[in-house]
Amino acid sequence: MAKKTKTTVVNLPKIRYITIVRGLSKSITNSVKISEKGSRRHKTIEIYIGESSKNPKRERPRRIEPEIIFNKKGGELQKHRFNLRQILLNTNATPIRCRGGIGYACCFCTEQFPDAADLKKHTIEFHDEKTSLNFMKGKDMYKFHVKLDITALKCNICNTDVETLEQVIDHLKDVHNKEMFTDIKHQMLPFKFDTERLQCCICHNTYHKFKSLLEHMNVHYRNHVCEVCDAGFVSRVILAQHAESHKLGTFNCDYCAKTFDTFRKKRSHEKCIHTHSATLNKCGYCNEKFKDYRKKERHLTEVHGITSLTLNCQACDKTFNNQKEYSIHLRRLHLMDKRFKCTECDMSFFSSAELNCHTVKHTGVRKFECEVCHKAYGRMKTLREHMRIHMDDRRFKCEHCGQAFVQKCSWRGHMRSKHGEQV
Repeated sequence: MAKKTKTTVVNLPKIRYITIVRGLSKSITNSVKISEKGSRRHKTIEIYIGESSKNPKRERPRRIEPEIIFNKKGGELQKHRFNLRQILLNTNATPIRCRGGIGYACCFCTEQFPDAADLKKHTIEFHDEKTSLNFMKGKDMYKFHVKLDITALKCNICNTDVETLEQVIDHLKDVHNKEMFTDIKHQMLPFKFDTERLQCCICHNTYHKFKSLLEHMNVHYRNHVCEVCDAGFVSRVILAQHAESHKLGTFNCDYCAKTFDTFRKKRSHEKCIHTHSATLNKCGYCNEKFKDYRKKERHLTEVHGITSLTLNCQACDKTFNNQKEYSIHLRRLHLMDKRFKCTECDMSFFSSAELNCHTVKHTGVRKFECEVCHKAYGRMKTLREHMRIHMDDRRFKCEHCGQAFVQKCSWRGHMRSKHGEQV
């Protein structure tokens, strides 16, 4: 007859997260020990199996690893945190805090890496599962969104390759019976760094800076939509920041006499000129400060050997040194983005400046007058071209006979009539 074991009953405190050990036999009598480690919200129940009537030969206690199970009555924020922890514990996905002065910053320490692959390697090697469990602790739903590096994404349980976050959630849920919540909107932004260029892993658009790519991700994660312009954003805090651009009025700078028509312009001015001017263009390696971003990039190349990536247009052979120039080129020439329409005719233009230049044809106003011959023009550009006549600026030269012309139209006429070339 098996020896009876003594059962100790422990009164558990009220906790929001509980630990459940799967696979225990109902007939096992055991002692239960409550670990005092952990936060107020989460305590670990460690179960040690002693002697029982079903298994009298087992003498040495065996610790069963606990599995954290979420309280299904929790709110949306708890569901987001739980899904995130399951992904961090069961895949090789790693979080990114931001893109700092040197490179991509670790979420768990102060390390920064110019290459995202080095940050991923650092996170996996130096930060354990316990650190992942405490990630995003204290963040509220208003600000909750996570940047995840899913380059070469794999399941840690079965080593299966997975392409997207949505697929890895289904994989953990269906294949490994992991508890995952699918009744919430995704607020985890995926990034892949498997190409030389910064690309969106959803639509494959190319970007020069991580900040531009991060702003672009709001297009794919329209969790919160602006009621004014229908723009979508991943979290409520980003929507609130965007909404400031629609607040029109007169806003005075708190530091100087300038005024602005939107609160967002006022805040941007104060940040760039008064409050954060010393940190906006500061070198992350030597802390030297610069007046503009281009001087900082030149310093990084010449002093620290950090070369800035050039952007190649996929539709033509042009290259660009920054994201702004590339975006303007792409929208103007290839996407034919002409949102400024003339009210007098059917023509439309890319910018308001181009539209204002065009409307001179309809108004007939000639306010730009030549100081030499007093001839008036509707556009400053036309006046500049006219002034070459008085300066005898013959920049258009025929490569056949050497004759030079002030105006390009005169050069074209000469090439067509004298040399039979269409230029």
